[in-house]
Amino acid sequence: MVAKHIGGAILALAVFPLLLDCGGAGPLGNLPGAPGACSVDLKNPEAIMKASFGLQGEAEGKVKAALAAGANLQALAGKVEADVTAGCTGLAKDLGATDAELQPKEQGPGKKAEAACNIAAKLIGDAKAKLGASAKLEIKVTPPKCEASMDMAANCAAECKGNVKPGEVKASCEGGEISGKCDGECKGTCTAQAGANCEGSCKGSCDGKCDGQMSGKCDGKCEGKCDGKDSKGTCAGNCDGKCDAKAKGSCSGKCSGGCSASCEMTGQAKCSGDCSGGCSVDIKEPKCSGKVKPPEMSAECKANCDAKLNANLECKPAGVTVNFVGKGDVQAQAKLKTALEKNLPVLLKITIGMKDSLGEVTGSVKASVEGLQAVVKGGGQAALKVGGCVAGALKAQVDATASINVSVKASASASGSAGAG
Repeated sequence: MVAKHIGGAILALAVFPLLLDCGGAGPLGNLPGAPGACSVDLKNPEAIMKASFGLQGEAEGKVKAALAAGANLQALAGKVEADVTAGCTGLAKDLGATDAELQPKEQGPGKKAEAACNIAAKLIGDAKAKLGASAKLEIKVTPPKCEASMDMAANCAAECKGNVKPGEVKASCEGGEISGKCDGECKGTCTAQAGANCEGSCKGSCDGKCDGQMSGKCDGKCEGKCDGKDSKGTCAGNCDGKCDAKAKGSCSGKCSGGCSASCEMTGQAKCSGDCSGGCSVDIKEPKCSGKVKPPEMSAECKANCDAKLNANLECKPAGVTVNFVGKGDVQAQAKLKTALEKNLPVLLKITIGMKDSLGEVTGSVKASVEGLQAVVKGGGQAALKVGGCVAGALKAQVDATASINVSVKASASASGSAGAG
């Protein structure tokens, strides 16, 4: 259906011959205003916003914003497909796949991600089957936290609206919290990234002392259950309880040591990570974990800014801890545990952290570019000056949307096969 839709859209512009080579020089060259030519790189949103198409007033701004939205969607699609391909490739290789097996059998949007995730899902199923009938796989997931730059939102809106001085446009944060660099006293929660020393709540696997309920390996004293049996001493198997030293697993309380994902600490005046919940001075480089709301602007500008923000999201990785209940093949368990804990966070960033916003962005960019198509079909100067660019933007928008949809579906398939979808 998608291919049929875009085919009809391009045919409607058939009055402009040889339009599709808009990223570079077409048969007529990049001559401004020449039928079929596009004088700007449709993959470069900055170049698009600086270009002059020679249209009057509002029409010029809408053309720039719609074309830039398509360019930012292409960048977003590239990052999504690259992340999913990397996550599934890592999973598959860690479970024994070869480079040859991971090669896609056909070319197209999202096909690299799809091929890698299909192999990964199959190998996860094979690995689970080798665990043994009495062994049960348990996966605990702490969702990723994705944040958008509020400064980027404000700057994008100002650029798109035009005639606005820096700092005059402000963005707000709805349905989430604001975090960023705090040069004063952090009065809320300080979040350190993976690998930093943790003295708080670990969102992944804790490697140290766990003062709360934990599940995993404990080389110290385990108070609780060891492989399902009461324990108040050393535990050679899986500890479900408190561990006073060298814990390696999920920890619902305070973790003192290393943390495989982000670590949240309270009561620390000096914060070397991101501070949320209050800072004694203005937070620098503020980010919003909810929905960034820029000021009112045209649909084309909104589509452009939304696509740009999502292409530059900062996501704190999901926390993934894998444990096994019951006896089974120890080597098979260790291999599967390592592969899942290492690679699932990348996939969950897409399937949990970005899935909803990706749908909104692709929809708004589609509407924006199709609105521009309607303007061009009306003929006149707009048709002559931007007809080639619009045809190229339509195809790029459809390809980018297809890449995102295929990649998200592939990511969900692989993570779902592990029981973490």
